[in-house]
Amino acid sequence: MDALKRTLVEKAGHDFGFEYTVSETPESLTLGSARHPLQVEITLANGNYRLLFSNAKQQLLNELKRDFPVLNREILTESLQGIAVIFKRAAALAHSLPNQAEDDFESVLKAELNKLPDNIKNTEVERIVRQRVGQDIYRKAMLEYWGEACAVTGVSIPSILRASHALPWANCETDAQRLDVFNGFLLTANLDALFDRFLISFNKYGNIIISEKISEKDKALLGLTSALKLRWVAEEHEKYLRIHRARLLTVN
Repeated sequence: MDALKRTLVEKAGHDFGFEYTVSETPESLTLGSARHPLQVEITLANGNYRLLFSNAKQQLLNELKRDFPVLNREILTESLQGIAVIFKRAAALAHSLPNQAEDDFESVLKAELNKLPDNIKNTEVERIVRQRVGQDIYRKAMLEYWGEACAVTGVSIPSILRASHALPWANCETDAQRLDVFNGFLLTANLDALFDRFLISFNKYGNIIISEKISEKDKALLGLTSALKLRWVAEEHEKYLRIHRARLLTVN
């Protein structure tokens, strides 16, 4: 890889989630980030850039396979633009997949609690701070995981997107469950309200399930049809969806 291409790859890394050079050889360049543990080695051979995610967890590689052909932890691309797209998606997944969101939560929570005067620190105050920080971290992780677009419609207006929980926040037993990006979906406000009240859910294939409580007239007004489905659904979603579907049947 010549000096110009090396510089351009480093710039793409800096711009899209891999901001520093871990190591380099005449043939390759390895980039990493201070925000997540993922590292990627880039080599150039026969006109193709080879990106090797050597320390990636299988869960992250499985997610990358939705968008890119992954073979033996490697992705091939012909262009620097392709590298930027791969970097951006890989960094977003590294930030959002378990347990990075949980780690971020603990760090931010500690900093927020340290700001509180000793005379107002108590269980209720800490509970409120914990919930606010946790919901902010969860929303950020969901935005990154779903590419800042609704999991069903693809609408990408951040102000109307909600980070919905399948297993409600109050019913989660651990912070890991509350912050798990597979425990819910990024939805537009109307779908979030229906999902939150167990008036819609999704089967294991991502197809929508609509409560019998919603009349045909209201379905039409809400734009609810059997054609609506999740843009994708991972195996990890199903344990939470199973609980959510059971609640939908219970409240009907």
